[in-house]
Amino acid sequence: MSPTPDVPREVYRLRLETRNRELAALDARRDRCGLLRLAVFALAGAAVWLAIQGRLPVWPIAIPAAIFVALVWWQSRIEREMECARRATAFYERGMARLEHRWQGGGETGERFIDPHHPYSVDLDIFGRGSLFELLSTARTRGGETRLADWLRASGDPVELRQRHDAIEELRPLLDLREQLAVLGSDFRVGVNPEHLTAWAAAPMNPFAPALRRCAFFLSVLMALALVWWFDTEFVGIAATRVVVAIGAIVGTLALSVRKRVLGIARDVNEPAHDLDLLSQILALLERPAFASARLGSLSSAIRTNSGQAASHRIAHLRRLMELLDSRDNFFVRIVGPPLLWTTQLAMATEAWRAENGALIPAWLDAVAEIEALSSLANYAYEHPGDVLPEFAAGPDRVFDADDIGHPLLTEERAVRNSVGLNGPLRLLVVSGSNMSGKSTLLRAVGVNAVLALAGGPVRARRLTLSRLSVGASIRTTDSLEEGQSRFMAEILRLKQILELPAPALFLLDELLHGTNSHDRAIGAEGIVRALLARGDIGLATTHDLSLATVADQLAPAAANVHFEDRLENGRLVFDYRMRPGVVTRSNALDLMRAAGLDV
Repeated sequence: MSPTPDVPREVYRLRLETRNRELAALDARRDRCGLLRLAVFALAGAAVWLAIQGRLPVWPIAIPAAIFVALVWWQSRIEREMECARRATAFYERGMARLEHRWQGGGETGERFIDPHHPYSVDLDIFGRGSLFELLSTARTRGGETRLADWLRASGDPVELRQRHDAIEELRPLLDLREQLAVLGSDFRVGVNPEHLTAWAAAPMNPFAPALRRCAFFLSVLMALALVWWFDTEFVGIAATRVVVAIGAIVGTLALSVRKRVLGIARDVNEPAHDLDLLSQILALLERPAFASARLGSLSSAIRTNSGQAASHRIAHLRRLMELLDSRDNFFVRIVGPPLLWTTQLAMATEAWRAENGALIPAWLDAVAEIEALSSLANYAYEHPGDVLPEFAAGPDRVFDADDIGHPLLTEERAVRNSVGLNGPLRLLVVSGSNMSGKSTLLRAVGVNAVLALAGGPVRARRLTLSRLSVGASIRTTDSLEEGQSRFMAEILRLKQILELPAPALFLLDELLHGTNSHDRAIGAEGIVRALLARGDIGLATTHDLSLATVADQLAPAAANVHFEDRLENGRLVFDYRMRPGVVTRSNALDLMRAAGLDV
């Protein structure tokens, strides 16, 4: 059973209070640890002073020194716990902000996905500040964000969408899992690039022969022993020097023979395999649950290997190799690294890791990305228990049938719900109405909910049944100085794009062709509507020009007129935003101009 609307808010409030208390307790513990460190440091100083004075043996100094080291470790652990508590606090603060409609600008806006030529994303506020993507996304990885964006930019297959529904229902109550994902590691978006990591893993393999790797390891051990012998003052001499030089010559010959390959491996892995800590932690977290839904089960299986270590351990091993490669810049490693074949051995190990695991990386990254995208939709479903998962119509019919549909980006108090039914013979609603009466908001509500439904998410409606549809919208087309297009030309190109979408399409047309004269507009609008219906498309078109309303009467029962209206009360325009059958009978343009102070 879904929770009531107040349950998520209360759960978030209680958990936020708990995390804040935990953070305060950890802060107090850290302060006590700091004072204790100071006292132990003073005690160690006193012991050193007494030892210098000859009044205390040297060995007791080790006791406060050991205690001091332990306290440093303890304090660092407390600080890591505090960082996790801060992230948990931020997770619930963002959740409260979403529930209280204060979330705009506080999350990942997805601006990198904005495409002015996409058939609906700009018109329906899918990406950008205050967008649907910002409301939905809780992903920690660029791959998870991209997967969610992909779902919002294209219609999914109903079979796959039903699998996403099952996964969302399973993930919806798992608030602890979402919190654990939120507190892991540092910000992954500036670290691992999934595309680069996948390309690196898929590049042609060129592993070193096992005998060469064993030879390099044997020579490095031999060189280490020779250097220890050489530095030992009791044995230093010509023999030791000759041994070091001889082994060094062999080491140098081996290093030079593979130098080009080694430097290429170190260079190629530097960018894609950087900052892997969070990825290994996410994989470890997702390996634990035993998911029941088919989609989550297959994704979980992809990150559990039947032979050897799991994906999290393998990625952690690659991360350790990268940390050791990065240590080449350390002053000490710069000195001892070359004779010990430091970079050579690490490059060999990295290439061996890629040969063993490279083919598995795309599946691991795909699983993480999809589970994060599903978790984002599940989190939205948890926070909006009144929203429902849509049903998908079977058969060839084009259907969009919604009861009490509202706009997900508006608060429940502001959103006025209307029922929209496009099924059977009825395939077009011509929406007339005065300015500010709610026509454009209705189009956006229909469009955003269609996008949510076709991405696999819940919708803001009491019920929604739809078939698989392409979505196209001409609501916010503007001129472009860069591309040398007027607003009218931009609208024409968008209409052409909608007419070329895979059929059947759901079209949403706001003030069709209003950038031209009434005569051309009437003829053009009628032609476009007829062409869309001839393709088998369904949709809504708003208008101020009642000639299009006449076309709806001509096309009945395939088309029908509906309208929004307003009324004047005490010199003030009042809107109820309710859709009614028929054509609007009055205009409020002059009333609005007079209300704004224009003498008309």
